[in-house]
Amino acid sequence: MFQRGYRALVLWISWTAAALIIYVSIYHDTDVLTFVQNDSSRITWAILGLFAVGVITSLALTLMLTRESVTIDKLEKAAIEKGWPGIEQSPKTGTVARFFQAIRSIMQRNGEVNVEALVDVEFAMYQRAAHALEIIGNLLITLGLVGTVVGLTLTLSGLTGSLEALGENQNQMMSGLRSAMGGMGTAFYTTLLGSVLGGVLLRIYGHIDEHGVESLENALTRICLVYCSADLKPSSERDLRLLNTEIDGLTRNLERLQSTINDTHNSLSALIADMGTPGQGEDNDSLRENIRLRQEHLKTLHYELRLERAKQGWMRYFLEGLKR
Repeated sequence: MFQRGYRALVLWISWTAAALIIYVSIYHDTDVLTFVQNDSSRITWAILGLFAVGVITSLALTLMLTRESVTIDKLEKAAIEKGWPGIEQSPKTGTVARFFQAIRSIMQRNGEVNVEALVDVEFAMYQRAAHALEIIGNLLITLGLVGTVVGLTLTLSGLTGSLEALGENQNQMMSGLRSAMGGMGTAFYTTLLGSVLGGVLLRIYGHIDEHGVESLENALTRICLVYCSADLKPSSERDLRLLNTEIDGLTRNLERLQSTINDTHNSLSALIADMGTPGQGEDNDSLRENIRLRQEHLKTLHYELRLERAKQGWMRYFLEGLKR
C-alpha cells in the first residue's frame, strides 16, 4: 500500500542513476570539463548553472510529492474502513491537509463540494513547479542554440583573421586558426550540453514530477468520489451522520473523564487511609493541603462531567428532532 507513495522518488533516483551513466559514457573521452573551465563565452557555465537549478527544484518537488503521497495512502486506507469520519484526523500541514480543511469549511457552511475544482486550486503550486522544469529545459535548449551561433561567429572571425594574415604574419594566422577552433568548440559543446541536459535529462525530470502531481490529484479525487461522496453531498442524512460522529466523540470523552475521576477518587481514598490519625507536624499539614487540592480537583472533574453530559443530551435531543 505504502510503496505507491514512493513511486515518484524511486523514478527520480532511477533516472538520476541513468543520467550519471549517460554522462560518464558520453563525456568521458570528450574532456568537456576542461572546455567548460576555459570557455571564454561563459555560455556553458550558464547552461550548467541553470541545469543545476532545475535538478534542485525537481528534487525538492519530488520530496514534497512523496510526503503528500504517503499521507494520501494512509488517508485512503482510513477512508476505505470508515469513510469521511476516518479521515477527520488528517495531518495539520501540507497541501493535502489544506485540501481537507477546505472541505470541512465548505461542509460547515452546508455548501456543495466541487472536488475536481478544489483539487486543481490546492495543487496549482505543484503544477506550476512542474511546468517551471519544462520551461528551464526549453531555456537550456535555447542557450545551446545561442552558443552555436556565438561559436560560429567566433569561428568566422578567426578564419577571417587567418586569411588576412596568410603569407604575411605566421603568428597572426595561427592565432586566428586557434580562435576559429575555439569557436567551433563553443558551437559544438553548447549545442551538446543544451540538447542533452535540457532536451533529455531535465525534460524527463519534469515528466516524473508532472506524473507525480497527476497521481496525487487522481488519488484525492478517488478518495472523495468513491469513499466519501455520501458525506460530501449536502443533505439531512449527512447532517445526521456528522452529529452521530460528534456524539460518539463526546461519549469517548465522557468515558475518559469518568475514568480520570475514578482514578482520582481511588488515589484520594488511598491517601486518606495512609494518613491514619492526623497529628500536628508539618508532614500532616502538607498532607491535609494535598487532600484539599485533590478534593478541589475532584469537584472540577465532576463539574466538567456534568457539562459534557448536558452537551451530549442536547445533541441527542437535536438529533431526534431532525429524525422526526
